Amino acid sequence: MTRTTPPRPLNVAAEIPVLAGLARTATRLHPRAGTPTVHDSSVGGPLLWPAEEPWPEYTPAYRPCGPLTTLADIRTERRVLTHAWARPRAPRENLLTEQEQQVINRINTGHAPESMPEGPLPLIPVAQFYARDVPGLPFPDGTDLLQVLWAPSEEIEGCSEAVQLRWRLSSDVQEILVEPPEPAYVEQSEHVPAPCVLHPEEVREFPPFHALDEEQQSQLLEGEEALSVDYRSDLSVAPGWKLGGWPAPFTFRDPADSDELHCAECGGPVEALLTVDSSEWDGASGSWRPVEDADDAGHNLYRNAHGPTLVTIGRGYTLQMYNCVTTPSHLPRTIMQ
Repeated sequence: MTRTTPPRPLNVAAEIPVLAGLARTATRLHPRAGTPTVHDSSVGGPLLWPAEEPWPEYTPAYRPCGPLTTLADIRTERRVLTHAWARPRAPRENLLTEQEQQVINRINTGHAPESMPEGPLPLIPVAQFYARDVPGLPFPDGTDLLQVLWAPSEEIEGCSEAVQLRWRLSSDVQEILVEPPEPAYVEQSEHVPAPCVLHPEEVREFPPFHALDEEQQSQLLEGEEALSVDYRSDLSVAPGWKLGGWPAPFTFRDPADSDELHCAECGGPVEALLTVDSSEWDGASGSWRPVEDADDAGHNLYRNAHGPTLVTIGRGYTLQMYNCVTTPSHLPRTIMQ
C-alpha cells in the first residue's frame, strides 16, 4: 500500500519568493508494522549481511546503571501488548489478563547491571535501504545498499562507534549471516525499532527556520503573517522517518554551529542523511499525515501508523543523522533535535 502526503496549503516558492530555489527532495519512509526480510528495505528488520564479515560491536563508555532489559524481553512485551490492544474489551475490563500482567511485571523488574557481562556489545539493526526503493539517495559508486546499526543506549548521540553505517553492493553478498549476534542487555528499550516495512515517497521540503540567514528569516516571517500559515508545521520539513532533504528543526536546544557540524574523522562537511523521529506526525504537523492513514487515529492506541517503530528519542524529539560528504563510510554524526 502506498502512502500519499496531502498537498501543502500553498505554493511556498510562489507565495514566499525568498524561499524560491531552496527546495530539496526528501524521501519519507512511512514505516509501518510488518515482517520484512533481508531482501527488503526496512526499519528494524534483518540485514543482508555477509556471513564472513564481522558484526560491528561497541564498547560502552560507562557501566550502565539502573535495571536493564534484553531484546528477548522487549519482543515479548511488545507481542503481549500488541495482542492485548487488538482484542475486544468490555467496559471496565482490564487491558491485560492476569497472566499477561505477570509477564509484564517480570519484564519491568529488569536485570541488575552487575549481573550483566562487561565488554563489547553487538550493535542492533536500525534500518537498511536498497537503492531501488530510495532513488533520491546518492549511493557511493559501486554500492546499492545502505545499512544503519546502533547501540540501544544513550550513546547514540554524538559521533562514535555506537552508530555505524555500511554501504555495500547487495550482489556481493553470497552467503547471508542467518543469526547475527545480539547484545547481552539493552540500556534503552525505546531505542529498539520494531520491524517495519517501508512505503517510500518523495516530497519537496523547504529549509527549517534555523537554516535561513537573518534577511531570509525576516522576509519569511512577513510572508507567514500575511498568509496566516504556520511555516514550520505545514510548509518546511516533513515529520517522521525520512532520508535526505533538509535536517529536522531544532526544538529543545539551540541550533548546531559550524564547530559541531563536521565529520569527526576528517573534519569535512556533513549533510543530513537519516532522520529518526519519535512519531510520524504530531498535533502541529497533522497536515503531513498520509491520506491513507486518515482513519488510523483511535483504532489502536498501540503501535499504530502514528508511532509504528516504537522508537522514542529523548522526550519525543528527533535524532538527526549526518554523514560525511567526502567519505560516506566515515562514522556519522548524530544530534538530538
